[in-house]
Amino acid sequence: MHSSDMAAQACRNALEMAHCDNQEIDLLIVGTVTPDYRLPSTACVVQEKMGLSNAVAFDVAAACAGFINSLSIARSFIETGVYNKVLAVGVEKLSAFTNYKDRNTCVLFGDAAGAALLVRDDSGHGVMSTFLKSDGRLRPLLWSKTGGTVNPYTPDFAYDGTDKIMMNGSDVFRVAVREMSKAALKVVADAGLQPSDISLVVPHQANIRIIEALAKRLHVGMDRVFMNIEKYGNTSSASVPLALDEANRQGRINPGDYVLMVAFGGGLIWGSALVKW
Repeated sequence: MHSSDMAAQACRNALEMAHCDNQEIDLLIVGTVTPDYRLPSTACVVQEKMGLSNAVAFDVAAACAGFINSLSIARSFIETGVYNKVLAVGVEKLSAFTNYKDRNTCVLFGDAAGAALLVRDDSGHGVMSTFLKSDGRLRPLLWSKTGGTVNPYTPDFAYDGTDKIMMNGSDVFRVAVREMSKAALKVVADAGLQPSDISLVVPHQANIRIIEALAKRLHVGMDRVFMNIEKYGNTSSASVPLALDEANRQGRINPGDYVLMVAFGGGLIWGSALVKW
């Protein structure tokens, strides 16, 4: 199964849940770093598979923060009146991008996709605030060095793992906890709320220690944090929508609840979003 296959199925599920027809979609944004092809975008492939003939489609390469970026872009387009119905997607097939000789990374990652439909709504529910930030100086902490125009494949490439995911786990942990906490507090404050108002935190499912440290900094009990990392591992840009969907289906979210989503990934790039359910 390709990235586009998983993304298309997630989109179908989202449209079915929302009772929305394919032809109503104006925009499709796919967050991924494991595209079907170098070109065209995976979003264009998903568009074809879904029959979204009235939509424009493009990818966002923001690693584990891909869905939050897609969500934030979708919100901006809707608020400015450019589009009315937008599919925001996070999908990764990390099994095709993992160095199975590197035990520091290969045991961490999984494949998944998740999607959300955003529509114009004046009820006061929906995405209340978002925040995005990045620091390219830190890219060597979590990256793939070979395969782009700086270090292209050559006939004598040794397949030494530099074309796969490489990560400095301890440094990523330190930066992730600090910046995810700041990002989370930022969207809560921008919405005029306090951490105590948050009903559920849905963090990127990268590391339980990162999630516990984040909860501690937010002064939020772990009973208000949703985790499914033990089932799927780190699915990068798909982890937040996957966790959000599971939380919803398990009855962990009720109308009027404030749900905080936050993610951090290679770039380095991070972001957060606050939703009133």
